[in-house]
Amino acid sequence: MNILVCISHVPDTTSKINFADNDTTFDTNGVQFVINPNDEFGLTRAMWFKEKQGAKVTVINVGGAETEPTLRKALAIGADTAIRVNTVATDGFTVAKQLADVINKGGYDLVIAGRESIDYNGGMVPGMIAGLINANFVNNCISLEIDGNNATAAREIDGGKETVSTILPLVIGGQKGLVEESDLKIPNMRGIMMARKKPLTVIEPIESAAETTSVKFEKPAEKGAVTLVNADNLDELVNLLHNEAKVI
Repeated sequence: MNILVCISHVPDTTSKINFADNDTTFDTNGVQFVINPNDEFGLTRAMWFKEKQGAKVTVINVGGAETEPTLRKALAIGADTAIRVNTVATDGFTVAKQLADVINKGGYDLVIAGRESIDYNGGMVPGMIAGLINANFVNNCISLEIDGNNATAAREIDGGKETVSTILPLVIGGQKGLVEESDLKIPNMRGIMMARKKPLTVIEPIESAAETTSVKFEKPAEKGAVTLVNADNLDELVNLLHNEAKVI
C-alpha cells in the first residue's frame, strides 16, 4: 500500500500570535512551528500501516524552505520519503490543486490529511483533494482499517459516530481518535540521524491562481475582560435584573 500523508506547518499552540502590516499578515517572528496536530494523528496511523502491513509512507507539504524542519521531523518519526511543493500556501484550493497533481502522478492508494489545520481552520483541503482526484472521502475520521482494497472507517458525527465501508483509493480527514494521544511518536536520536539521509524532494508548483485572499486578521478579546457599570445606568441595570431576569 502506498500512503501519502499531508503535513501542515503550523504555529505551536503555546506561541503568542501577532499580526503585522496593519493586521493584514501573520507575524512569524519568534513563533515555533510544529506538525499540525490533526496531521500528526494521521501520520501515526500511517506508521501503524507501515509496521503491520508493510506500507510505504510519503509525507508532503506545500510551502517554502522554512517548512522543511517539520518534514524532517515526520521523516524522523518514520516516514520513508518527503516531498515539498515549492510555493506559498496561499489558500485551500491552491493547496488542494498542488497536492492533487502530486497524487495523480504518484499512484497513492491512501491519502491521509488532517480534517483542518489549527492555524486557519479552513477544513476544506481533504474534501477538495478527493474531488479533484475522484477518490472516496471520509471526513472527521476517528478509526481506519485497511484489508486489501477494502477500507472500514469511523467518523465523528453529531451525537455519536458512524462506521462506513468503502474501497481504495481513499482520502480521509483525520483527527484526534484516529490513534490515541499516548500512541503519538516522539523522534529518537536514531530516527533523527536516519531522517538526514532520507530523500526530501522539492518540486515546482503547477500553475494555480488563489481563489480567496485574506483581507485582515483580528485577535479575539482577551479572556477575563470585565465591563465596568457606569453609575448613571446602575439603577436601570438593577431594574432589569429584578423585573426581567427575576433576580431578587
